[in-house]
Order: sequence, then structure tokens, then C-alpha cells
Amino acid sequence: MFFLPSHYRHPEFRRGFVDMAGVAPGIAAWGLMTGVAMMKSGMSTVEALFMALIVFAGSSQLAAIPLIIAGAPMWVILATGLCVNLRFVVFSAHMRPYVMHLPRWQRLITGYLTADLTYVLFVKRFAKPGRTPSERVDQMAYLAGNAGINWFGWTFCSVLGVVLANFIPPSWGLGFAGILALVGMMCSLALNRLRWVSAGVAASAAVVAYALPLKLNILVSIAAAVAVCLMLERPALPSAPAVEDA
Repeated sequence: MFFLPSHYRHPEFRRGFVDMAGVAPGIAAWGLMTGVAMMKSGMSTVEALFMALIVFAGSSQLAAIPLIIAGAPMWVILATGLCVNLRFVVFSAHMRPYVMHLPRWQRLITGYLTADLTYVLFVKRFAKPGRTPSERVDQMAYLAGNAGINWFGWTFCSVLGVVLANFIPPSWGLGFAGILALVGMMCSLALNRLRWVSAGVAASAAVVAYALPLKLNILVSIAAAVAVCLMLERPALPSAPAVEDA
């Protein structure tokens, strides 16, 4: 997907690029502070740069850094990252019909480069998977433009944060800009009552379960929101056909 030259010349590539460019500054600020936080955690410059270039998961990085500082066992750090990123299981299940026509190596790259806002903007643009080859090319071109600027902005600013760690204090709170970007996108997707209910349930459950270890409150909030929505969104049973009198 991301290595096909035809996608870069496609109009949908430019549209995906422009859509993500509107929220990219918030994500870039978040990446900058993640780079700073990695250096403040005691990681060496080589380790921090390696993580900035390889790991593309801001929330799990920020969750793991305090554990690294505290000297937590490796299994605890890995389990925390897994729990924080469990939401991508839901994302991937939803994205599966869109990408199953791609070769496996392209699906792996797509999964690596698909982040929260990439997923949100993509499903907002394309409510249903493409049925024809032309529609599928449109969708993959949009996803390439969308994810490309997101990955580049995050990675570049993470590396910049590592390099400038001694000059950017965490007290600036630039990472909050990324949270604001996520909240803004979430509000733009809340187009019906059920979505507002799911957001409210998820937020309430996350706060109630905040004391759980390993950031398990995130998993609890997702499970609670999904369960409530499944109960509220029961499919209507088909009515029985009328029996005509002979």
C-alpha cells in the first residue's frame, strides 16, 4: 500500500494528507514531549533514538516510561503496553474488510502505521469498505496520505525531543496538545445518541477504575462501552410474513 507510486499521485492521497495536517500539530507536540520524557527517564540517547524510530505508540510509550524509571520488571512494562494498546484490536477488527485484499506484507505495514487519528479520519471518510478495485485504490491512497504525515510528524518530533531534551522542560505540558486533538476528533464523530452514550460510559468507567494497576482502567472502559452499546443496539427481528387466506 504505502510503497505503490500510483497512490502518491492519487487525489485521495492529497485529501488524506490535508485532513491529517489539520491535527498534525497536536500530535507533533505530543511526540516532542514523548521524546523529552524518554530522555528524562534515564534512557541513553541511543536507546531513546531507537525507540523513537521504531516504536509508533505514544500512549503505551508514556505509560511504560514511569515503569522504566521505577525499575519495574520487563514483563510488567510489556503487559502495560499491551493493555494500553488493546484498543487497536477493535480498530483492526473494523479495518479488516478494508485491507484483506492486500498482500500480507502490506497489511502488516498498514497495521503498524495506523494510529488513533488515522483510523478515525479514515472511517469518517469511508463508512464502508470498497467493493470495486477503483474504490479500494481510493481508500488505500487516502490511508497512505493520512498515515504518512502522521507517522513522519510523530517520529520527527520524537527524535527532535530526544535531541532537545535538555532545553524543553516537561512542565511546558506540550503533550496535552495531542490529547486535545484526540478529544476534538472524538467529538466530531459523536453524531448520534448511541455514540454519546458510549463515550460517556467509557469515560465514567475509566475514572471509576483508575486505581487499577497496569492502566487496566482503559481496558475496563472499552469493555464497558462495548457491552452497553451491544445491549442498546439490538437488531430488529424480522417480522413474520403475513399468511394469506386461501
